[in-house]
Amino acid sequence: MMRILATLHSRLMLWIGIGWSVLVIATLAFTYLTGSELIRQANISHLNYEASLIARQVDRSIEQRIEALQHLADQVSPHLPARSDESLIANPPLLALFDRLALISRDGKITASYPHLESLSDVDVTDREYFRFARALGRPYVSDPLVSRGSGRPFVMVTVPIKDAEGRFNGQLVGAVSVETSSFFDSLRHIRIGTDGFASLISASGTVLSHPKNSRLMDVYENQNGEGLLDMALLGWQGAGQGVMADGRQSLEAYAQAWNAGWVVKVVRPMSQVQAPIGQLVEKLWWVGLVTILLMLPLLWWLLKLALGSLHRLEHQIGQVASGDRKRVDIHTRMSELSQLATTFNRLEVQREEATASLSERQAFLDAVLASSPVGMFVASPAGEIQYINPALADLIGYEGENHPDIDWVSHIHAEDRNDFVDLWRDAIRYGRDFLRQVRYLPSQGEVLWLEVHVGQVLKQGALLGHVGTVKDITLRREQEALQLWEAEHDPLTGLLNRRGFERRLEEAFIEWQQRDQQSVLMIFDLDHFKPINDEGGHALGDEMLRAIANAITPLVRKNDYVARQGGDEFAILMPSCTLVQARTVSGRLLQTVSDLYVSAEGKDYRVTLSLGAASFLDTDAAIDEILVRADDASYEAKRKGRNQIIESLASA
Repeated sequence: MMRILATLHSRLMLWIGIGWSVLVIATLAFTYLTGSELIRQANISHLNYEASLIARQVDRSIEQRIEALQHLADQVSPHLPARSDESLIANPPLLALFDRLALISRDGKITASYPHLESLSDVDVTDREYFRFARALGRPYVSDPLVSRGSGRPFVMVTVPIKDAEGRFNGQLVGAVSVETSSFFDSLRHIRIGTDGFASLISASGTVLSHPKNSRLMDVYENQNGEGLLDMALLGWQGAGQGVMADGRQSLEAYAQAWNAGWVVKVVRPMSQVQAPIGQLVEKLWWVGLVTILLMLPLLWWLLKLALGSLHRLEHQIGQVASGDRKRVDIHTRMSELSQLATTFNRLEVQREEATASLSERQAFLDAVLASSPVGMFVASPAGEIQYINPALADLIGYEGENHPDIDWVSHIHAEDRNDFVDLWRDAIRYGRDFLRQVRYLPSQGEVLWLEVHVGQVLKQGALLGHVGTVKDITLRREQEALQLWEAEHDPLTGLLNRRGFERRLEEAFIEWQQRDQQSVLMIFDLDHFKPINDEGGHALGDEMLRAIANAITPLVRKNDYVARQGGDEFAILMPSCTLVQARTVSGRLLQTVSDLYVSAEGKDYRVTLSLGAASFLDTDAAIDEILVRADDASYEAKRKGRNQIIESLASA
């Protein structure tokens, strides 16, 4: 594949093919998105129309039933006080609208039912909502679905009040419509919107009255805190939007209000069905685009081959110039770009020959300068590869070969300095920065050298030509600096850290405590009975005791712990990453070890003990002075309590 794409012809074909494919895909995507939105809006309008149409049908049907009941109630009203039998409400035509009729007295007793059902006689319905509503408001009412006490089936009750001559409530006439078998609800179940779309009817309380699936009847909708479309519809909203069906599919839903009954009509259509037409259109357009691409590629291949013929001839002549078979390119073409390219190439070739001659002279001069320089120097390529080192640098690093660039420079750098050196060198090359670094260098023979390497860029009119570096031997300077640093932070008598060096490390431990919650323990102790040694044996004997104590306590602590002589006979130990509990073993050994030491003068042995105070960092510490004070106070307390003991400071003073 890489060999095929190595030619300009193939690459142009590839990019044209990719561009055409992107254009086709973008067109299809735009068509799909635009068409999807148009189809969505069209379906929303259609669903809104369907929902409002069904709502009007429901309203008319409810209104028809209320009018029929009202007409019958007007006939029953004059006779209700005198008669209460089935003949009053026997009306066969109304059975086309209702499954059952019932006459209820003013005190809530069913006095008659048609068709007659003995189990309903004298049933008390005063606890029913439809009775209380009609009695309180005196107007027709459509109830929420309820389960009949006679049959145990769900019904919707349509009621109209019966009034006496003075307009007072005298009972009510009730028409029952079965939720399961009534043609009123059954007709809604068979409505289909497309293939899988359907309509359903929901009461004001969220109970399903009509649904294509009988198993959903009488299901109670669970409120979604006003966030769902149905929540808003139950509050009186009408409109359409996107929702989710019971099986998890996305859908478009439209809602309309059947105001006479207070019901909500819901019309649903799956999004997969809504988007099906645009999907089919995009699929057809995809095949058209694919066929077009396949037909265009051979034609494009032939046209590009004709257009690139002159370019191939130019390429051939440039190759001949490079191999020395010809001096200049000479191509005849109608393409002005190729003619200008040939002219520019010939001009550059002349300049290259002149520059090569000048460069040879400059290179000879530079080689002479570098070879005579007493300072170690090297030259590197723009990529950072060493190309030349002068004799002074070769002598410095102890290399006697002639092929200097083959030296494995990195392997001779000390392991502790190598990674930082390489990373900084690569960073300087990448971002065009000067490079300055001090490293330890391991020559093939001899001792480790400290070298200071300084590298700068060689630029010409902003173009990077390479890098030039100097290398100095700073071994002696580093040794002197190291000695000065050691002397500045160490006690000359014992070789331990002095107060300055110790407090610097205590500051570092305090920073670790603040940043990483890494606890440390500070122990401070001075020597008990040390004064008699100086007074009786002299300062030389005192110095001998101090050196003996330093040599004895150093092996008792860890390698990363710090031991210091603060001055006089006062010592300190810092134990990073340690707690007071963990430090108790070390402090006990210190007490025992020092008490076993002695020095002798004029036949007399002198011994000392320790009064040791220990403390750790606290959350309230703002500086190292606070832990120093706590440890020092604990040391004095140990001395006051009889010496030769350990006191741990557990809180701030």
